[in-house]
Amino acid sequence: MSDASRTTLPGPVPTGRQAASRPDSPAGGFLARAAAVTAALTVAGAVLGLLRDQTFAHVFGADTDTDAFLVAWTVPEVAATLLIEDGLALVLVPAFSLAAVRRGHGGPDPVRALVAATLPRLMLALAALSALLIATAPALVDVLAPGLPEPGLAVDCTRLTSTCTLTFGLAGYCSAALRGHGRFLAPATIYVAYNIGIITVLLAFGGHWGVRAAAAGVAAGGALMVAAQTPSLWRGMRGRRGAPWGNGWVRGLLGAVGGARGPRPRGAGKHTTTPTPPTAVPRKHLTGALRLAMVAPVVVFALSRQCQTLVERHLAAPLPAGAISHLNYAQKVAQMPMVLSLMLCTVTFPVVARALAAGETERARRRVEGDLMVAGAIVLLGAAVVIGCAPQIVEVLFQRGAFGPADTAATAAVMRVYALGLLAQTMVGVLVRSYFSAARPTWYPAVTMLVCLVVTAVAGAWAAPVWGARGIAAANALGIVTGALLLLAGTGRRSVGLARRRVGGELLKLAAAGAGSSAACWWCAAQVADPVAAIATGALAAVAAFLALARAARVRGFAPLVLLLALFRLLSRPLTRRPRHAR
Repeated sequence: MSDASRTTLPGPVPTGRQAASRPDSPAGGFLARAAAVTAALTVAGAVLGLLRDQTFAHVFGADTDTDAFLVAWTVPEVAATLLIEDGLALVLVPAFSLAAVRRGHGGPDPVRALVAATLPRLMLALAALSALLIATAPALVDVLAPGLPEPGLAVDCTRLTSTCTLTFGLAGYCSAALRGHGRFLAPATIYVAYNIGIITVLLAFGGHWGVRAAAAGVAAGGALMVAAQTPSLWRGMRGRRGAPWGNGWVRGLLGAVGGARGPRPRGAGKHTTTPTPPTAVPRKHLTGALRLAMVAPVVVFALSRQCQTLVERHLAAPLPAGAISHLNYAQKVAQMPMVLSLMLCTVTFPVVARALAAGETERARRRVEGDLMVAGAIVLLGAAVVIGCAPQIVEVLFQRGAFGPADTAATAAVMRVYALGLLAQTMVGVLVRSYFSAARPTWYPAVTMLVCLVVTAVAGAWAAPVWGARGIAAANALGIVTGALLLLAGTGRRSVGLARRRVGGELLKLAAAGAGSSAACWWCAAQVADPVAAIATGALAAVAAFLALARAARVRGFAPLVLLLALFRLLSRPLTRRPRHAR
C-alpha cells in the first residue's frame, strides 16, 4: 500500500494568538491531494460496482433467482448508509478527533480510553444484530417482498448478507478512527475491496452455488473491507514513539476487549508532571458522543435520506412500465458529481471537528465556508455536463439490447431534472457535517430531513400524475432544496456560525455561472454527432464557460476554484509531505 496513508493531520491545535496568526494555507495542498486520491479511489470503486452488476447479469440474467438476491441486497444497502457513510462516521469522526486533540497532556491515553469504552459494546451490539437478522430472515423476506415465488432462496441469501452488519460496522469504525487521525487512503479503498470480493466469489462459485454465490460475495466483500484497513492500523501500532499516530492507540484498539492499561503518555518520565484535573479528559466526556442522545439523531437523519428513494419508487409504481428504471438510472448517473464534490468534505470533516474541539470556531467557520464554495463549484460544473450532455451520456452507458432510444430519451429527461437539485444535495452533505462536528446532540438535521421527505412526498404525489417520472424528480429537487436552505438558516447556535447572507450570495453567483455553462455545454454537444465526442466537446465548453463566468461574477474565493484545473498537478506531487505546521 502507498506511503500516502502515513500522512497525518496536525496534532493538538494551537490556540489563542498562535491560532490567530497561523494561516490555513499550508494544509490546503495536503487536503486537496488527499481529496483527489479519495475521489479517484471512489471512482474506481464505482467502476468496479458497475463491473459487478454486469458480471451478475452475465452469470444469472434476470429471473426469479435474481429477484431473490435483490431482496437480500436491501440489507447491505441500509447497512452501508448507517454504518459506513452517513451514520457511524458522523458520530465517530468527531469523537476520535476530540480524543486526538486532547492527547499528549499526560494521564491515560484518551484515544485508547475511547476505543476501550466503545469498541467492545459496538462489536457485541453488531454481532447480536447480525444474529437477529439471520434468525428472522424468513419474516424479513415476507416484509420486504410478500408473495415472492422463491422465498426460500431469498431467505438463504438474506442470511448470508446479514453478516455484513458486523463487518460493515467494524469497517466503518476503522475508517472513522483512521480519518480522525488524518489517514484517508485506506478508508477510500474499502469499496474497491468490497466489489473485488463480490466479483471473485461470483466468478469462482456462481456455477456451483447459483445466486447464493452473490450473497456469499457480499459476506466476503465485507470482510475484505476490514482487511483493507488492517495494514494501516498495523503501521500505526508500530509507528514512531511519541508521534501523533504512533502513540499506541492501535494497541488500545487490539486490546480494548481485554481491558489492558493504556500506553505510557508521551513524554512520560522524570520530567512528566501530573496533569491538573481540567487537563485530564474524563472518559465519560470522550464517550459522550456515542450516547443514545447523539446516535439517535444521526440514525434518523441517515434513514430519512435513505427513504427518499423508497418514496420515489412508491410514487412511480402506478406510472407506465419503465418509470422506476428511468428514475433509478437517472439518479445514479446524476448523483456522480455530488459524490465527487463531497470527497473534499470527507477529508476536511476531521479538520473541522478538531478545530471545534480546540475551541477554534473561526478556523472551523473558514473551513466550512471554503468547503461550500469548492464543493459547490465542482458539483455545478458536473451538473452542467449532466444537463448539457444527458442524452449522450445515457446512450454511451445504457443504450444497448432492450434499452432503446425511447428509454434513452426518457432517462435523459429525468436526469436533467434531477441535476437541478445537485447543488442542494452537496450543501446538505457539507452543512450536516458542521452540525455533527462538535460531538454534541442535535436533532435539527434529522428534523430538517424529515421535512424534506414530507415536501418530496407531497410534491411528488401532485406532480407524478401530471409529468410522470420528471415530476417525481422535480419533487426530489424541491425537497432537497428545502432541506439545504433550512440547514443553512440553522447554522450558528446549533452549528458552526457561517456568514449566511454572504455565503448564499456567493453560491447564487456560482449557480448563475453553472446555468451559463450548462447552456454552453448543451449547444456545443448538440453540434457533434458522435456521442463520445459530444460529451468531450460539451465538457470542455462547460469548464471554459464556468471559469469565465465565475471570474466575471467576481465570486469571492475564486482562487481556490482553480483547483479544478490544477487537479493533475496535485495528483503528481507526493502525498507523503505533511503540512508545514504539522512537522
